[in-house]
Amino acid sequence: MSLIDISRNLLFVAFIAYLVATLLFGGSIKQSNATGKNTEKWGKVAIVVTIIGLLSQLGYFITRWIYAGHAPVSNMFEFTTAFGMFIVGAFVLIYFIYRVTALGLVALPVALLIIAYAAMFPKEVTPLMPSLQSHWLTIHVITAALGQSLLAISAVAGLIYLLKVVDLKKPSKQRFWLESVMFFLVVVLGFVIATCVFSFMGYDSTYTYVDKEGNGRQIEYKMPPLFGMNEYKAVEEHGMSPLVEMPPLINAKKLTTVVWSLLVGSVLYLLIRLIARRRISAIFQPFVKRVNLQLVDEIGYRSVLIGFPVFTLGALIFAMIWAQLSWSRFWGWDPKEVWALITWLFYAAFLHLRLSKGWEGQKSAWLALIGFAIILFNLIAVNLILAGLHSYASA
Repeated sequence: MSLIDISRNLLFVAFIAYLVATLLFGGSIKQSNATGKNTEKWGKVAIVVTIIGLLSQLGYFITRWIYAGHAPVSNMFEFTTAFGMFIVGAFVLIYFIYRVTALGLVALPVALLIIAYAAMFPKEVTPLMPSLQSHWLTIHVITAALGQSLLAISAVAGLIYLLKVVDLKKPSKQRFWLESVMFFLVVVLGFVIATCVFSFMGYDSTYTYVDKEGNGRQIEYKMPPLFGMNEYKAVEEHGMSPLVEMPPLINAKKLTTVVWSLLVGSVLYLLIRLIARRRISAIFQPFVKRVNLQLVDEIGYRSVLIGFPVFTLGALIFAMIWAQLSWSRFWGWDPKEVWALITWLFYAAFLHLRLSKGWEGQKSAWLALIGFAIILFNLIAVNLILAGLHSYASA
């Protein structure tokens, strides 16, 4: 068995371990609700299984690094799996400090969705582009991902807080937006399902197009093309032609993927609603009824307090140093750079409102969810749709 095969097997073991740990955390909470007492047995087993999964994924990360000869964070598959690993690592760290079982019931499914999302991208190890052949790749990307993972835990804590305090029986803006968060998570699952289905069907269609520099290129669709690239022409069609031609700034192939994910995710969401006969947020609400709100609020705040400076180092300072070395400029208003700045400004505002205006509780929880939505928008929409100097990340 080759090193890369061992690496993939370790990632699979980690995925299964996270899935089992999620079920164990849920069982622990359910038993606690039924007996009215804190039952630590299943919670201890769950955290042990989580650590086994984390060590397995760390083994995947190290073996792939050795095989590739560089840090495995150079494309969407590598970065997103690393991001999922860092979220689990951040959760384990927070768990041993605060011992809040409900965190595992939310943090692990989020990590599972992110890893499943990563698995839809090409997994092959490829040589680094010249612009990426630098030790700053490791420093910049890993530090930024670590910061984002800590910020993600604040969103996990915020979601738990809102699931407990929002009245789901009465129509309100809070109920609508909380359910919207659940809908988005289902859409990510929709992406995984759509990609698997079309891959199983063997869908493949090829087009030529003109990029924003005026160069002729070729692109291959793995899903029926809802949107066409700039000045596209069919080389090999399979089924349908694009419905709309997009300007060169928009990656029509990735936009097609996003829209298909929305369509499949919406259908899946409606099926869940029909089967459960209640909102998805209402399904999870019983699992957080014994949560200490003050403690969860503190977890959310401290996660931002730690994650913000780490993100600042990785996504801005280290990124600007690398940009100066690679492109002879610190800043260039590339889409990824702009959204990194937006993310930084948002969390700076979060801390300002928390410390000077006293925005705690629900307000802080909503801000944490909005912040994570900005991170995911950068990860998904900016990477998949907008073309820029960081377009290699969508490969």
